[in-house]
Amino acid sequence: MPEKNNNSVTHTTPADREIVISRVFDAPVELVWNAWVDPKQVAQWWGPIGFTTTIQKMEVRPGGIWEHTMHGPDGADYPNKSQFVEVVKHERIVYTHGGGKEGGKGAHFTATWTFEPDGDKTTLTIRMVFDTAEDRNFVVKEYGAIEGGKQTLGRLAEKLAATPIVMERVFDAPIDEVWSAITDIEKLRTWYFPQLSGFKTEVGFEFDFTMEHEGKKFVHLCKVKEVVAGKKLAYSWRYAGYPGDSLLTFELSAEGSKTKLKFTHEGLETFVPEEHPEMARKNFVMGWTHFITKALPQFVEQK
Repeated sequence: MPEKNNNSVTHTTPADREIVISRVFDAPVELVWNAWVDPKQVAQWWGPIGFTTTIQKMEVRPGGIWEHTMHGPDGADYPNKSQFVEVVKHERIVYTHGGGKEGGKGAHFTATWTFEPDGDKTTLTIRMVFDTAEDRNFVVKEYGAIEGGKQTLGRLAEKLAATPIVMERVFDAPIDEVWSAITDIEKLRTWYFPQLSGFKTEVGFEFDFTMEHEGKKFVHLCKVKEVVAGKKLAYSWRYAGYPGDSLLTFELSAEGSKTKLKFTHEGLETFVPEEHPEMARKNFVMGWTHFITKALPQFVEQK
């Protein structure tokens, strides 16, 4: 609250001049951090619902400049310019900010974003400190800053849920051996899923298998979508009785006598993990980490 000293000079405490918004994300801190510092990703989630953002410059480093324009659903533009003061990877981002509706009164504040990891989750907190309590109240009333901040973090949550799982691994084995390991049914049953009904490298071929976990049966339904012999294999991945359909892609490239595998699982958000917790991204990360970084290399690199 405003206070008066003995000289009757009015001043405000930080609480009168700040906005603090926090949200817990079901994603590791590395993923949340990357979504913040990558301009291409920021443009996909920055701003309240209905807004789009064009980034002219974004230099995420102390002294770096960030210029972007938010475009409102009513056609109004909101040009902004910030300067980064502090950047501590996976921990904190601080910048000074100025901007507002084009032709209207702007706002100036210092923003501090803190990233707090908690296992597979991350708490992200925004603290905006304005020059005066009046400035703070202006953006709350005229720009809906608090609700806008909450919606922005909500859009980030949606973006993170839609982020594909990407894993890369170099195997000490020639490319034909790795290709055979991911396409030959008998080999797949050895390191992948013994329950596989069958497999063929033919576009349109459908296969399935059933896994049981904690008393629940999960019927996997898959269909081959793309085959480039020795280089690329892609097939859909969904579950009977659950919403959603995703895509697995295996891409191989030779590195001398070794083989690089890039594995991608996209479309996870279609499983609606907020309604079906067993379909949470972290569960898929755990499963694919086992197969791509342990089971498959052990199989193809055995001497």
